[in-house]
Amino acid sequence: MDTELQHITDQINTAAAQHTPLRIRGGGSKDFYGEALQGELLDTTAYRGIVSYEPSELVVTVRAGTPLAELEAALTEKGQCLAFEPPRFGPANGTCGGMVAAGLSGPARASVGGVRDYVLGVQLINGRGEQLIFGGQVMKNVAGYDVSRLMVGAMGTLGLLTDISLKVLPVAPAEATLVFELDQASALAQLHRWGAQPLPLNASCWVRDDTAPNTPELLFVRLRGAIAAVESACTRMLTEGPGNRMDNTQAGSDWSACRDLKLPFFTTPAAESMALWRLSLPQTAPMLDLPWPQLVEWHGGQRWLRAPESAREQLRQAASAVGGSASVFMAASDATTGTKNCFSPLSPAIEQIHRRLKAEFDPAGIFNPGRLYADI
Repeated sequence: MDTELQHITDQINTAAAQHTPLRIRGGGSKDFYGEALQGELLDTTAYRGIVSYEPSELVVTVRAGTPLAELEAALTEKGQCLAFEPPRFGPANGTCGGMVAAGLSGPARASVGGVRDYVLGVQLINGRGEQLIFGGQVMKNVAGYDVSRLMVGAMGTLGLLTDISLKVLPVAPAEATLVFELDQASALAQLHRWGAQPLPLNASCWVRDDTAPNTPELLFVRLRGAIAAVESACTRMLTEGPGNRMDNTQAGSDWSACRDLKLPFFTTPAAESMALWRLSLPQTAPMLDLPWPQLVEWHGGQRWLRAPESAREQLRQAASAVGGSASVFMAASDATTGTKNCFSPLSPAIEQIHRRLKAEFDPAGIFNPGRLYADI
């Protein structure tokens, strides 16, 4: 066994025997996300490196502590990428394990799928110190219950990811970004119309960068695909309404800022009582009648806003009414420690499943206790 992996396993076995909580941490770029940060630090950054990469097979296997930047640099050399555009937050260098554990995706999520859709297999250490292998390196290798994808978004509460196999994709031959001046309701309606047409839509973002009167409300749409398809779509979409095509260099910088929550909408100082809320809704959900400015992504499926944490019930009721959910993405009080009740409550049936999974994978309850829900 690898020396570093043995060290990690020994730390887990000791913690399980003593019922000592462990706080799993890679680069720490998502410490703000979730509820509690507690327990003895279990640092994964020393267990790093690309285990195998087969560009012709579109598969890469990495150790969990591998910096995301290191993986993406290797993929770029071969003209490939992580299509779901995992975000980065702050100056810290996120890891591949954290990417999977958090399950967060960037602007292209609505068109290409999320992290879960690209995880082929994982290796992990459970709360008994056992090394488990799920999935493999091909899509059709999955049979029965897909435990590897269960780890996506689990925030490390079920076990410590050690190795991850991911599907990668070639970089699209062509890309273009169009911008239209539209209010939110009109932008959503237009996105729904375009979504019903054979267009290479890849990402969208509707935003007004500040709340000053008469500030333009803009819809940005990114197209990716074959050169002919992208050029044809640009011509077609620009004839349907007044819009412009952006320079790709500037647009690329803007999309990266959108992915990493660095647009002015996110970085403009807000009142101390304002948390950053994330609403996950059906793409066809209408504009919500809420008193706070919003930024809309994923063709209407993801909506951001700054509102007080005291608006929790109002926001969750509004989201639930259209078939969605609302969560506190970044706390108002302290962006490094999270907040209580940040995720929507689970139904009794789903909560029971969570508890049974936790009991099976982590019987001593040592992994990231309370990170997802206070008592799970």
